Amino acid sequence: MAHFDSATLILAADAILVLHALFVVFVVLGLGGIVAGGYRGWRWVRNRWFRLAHLAAIGVVVLQSWGGVICPLTHWESTLRTAAGAEGYRDTFIGYWVGALLYYRAPDWVFIVAYTVFGALVAAAWLWVQPDAFARGRGGRKDRDISGGGQGGRRA
Repeated sequence: MAHFDSATLILAADAILVLHALFVVFVVLGLGGIVAGGYRGWRWVRNRWFRLAHLAAIGVVVLQSWGGVICPLTHWESTLRTAAGAEGYRDTFIGYWVGALLYYRAPDWVFIVAYTVFGALVAAAWLWVQPDAFARGRGGRKDRDISGGGQGGRRA
């Protein structure tokens, strides 16, 4: 990476950090949206591609934590910052603040438990608010209304 100047490396590290933060937002808010959408009858929460992407995202995080593998995004960001001669997140506004929100210190077991519990919640949401492709044919989601408010979860 010697042929890139430090400003370019820091910019790339910041871009990875923002991507990492968006990944976390997708996983966390995705679960909230699925649960809320299950109650409110929102169709988009049953989209099979969204649900598969969401399940895969948290699944990768859980498996990495169990295997003691550092997230590739964290590794790439750190490598770029080191190559740029940066220390911590003091070099740019984005790097500092997104990093402060995303990274915090705790023993490894805390992260493993948190990721595993969150993954279990995503799996439970999969069963409770079934994606379209998996609900059809079993007489499941299509025939019941989980919203408690009449026609909320039904198709016309």
